[in-house]
Amino acid sequence: MQELESIGFVLGTTYRKVSQSLAYHLKEHDITPEQWSVLYYVCAQEGMNQKELASHVFKDQPTTARILDVLHRKNLIRKEMDPQDRRAFLVYPLPAGRELMEKIYAIEQKHNQDLTNLLTPEQFKELHHLLHLLRNKLEPHAEDTPEVPRHKN
Repeated sequence: MQELESIGFVLGTTYRKVSQSLAYHLKEHDITPEQWSVLYYVCAQEGMNQKELASHVFKDQPTTARILDVLHRKNLIRKEMDPQDRRAFLVYPLPAGRELMEKIYAIEQKHNQDLTNLLTPEQFKELHHLLHLLRNKLEPHAEDTPEVPRHKN
């Protein structure tokens, strides 16, 4: 009986290939897929704080802070002190950030369609469903990474 590759390995290598493909298309705009995901949410929900933003992009707060610093240096976003919490700040897009988000949104939509076309509509719908199901089942355990039982031959 042939053993299946680790699901983590398959997900990781697939994610890297998808991300590398998107990065190739974003290169001319001087933005990475990670920066794009943060910029997208900054534009979609202006005035979010860093903690909320990190949650939306499924990244930890230090990583999100570094990405925000890069976007700020590129003059794509601005930060304001949160009047409710002086230790936090709220994030807003600048006009250049909104303009770039709109350009890249079209690129990302085409990239997603190209990926979708690699499978039948039924396969893609099932894949999407299963990935969301897996992520949602793991989400409550993010702090204490669960032990996944190993199958033995």
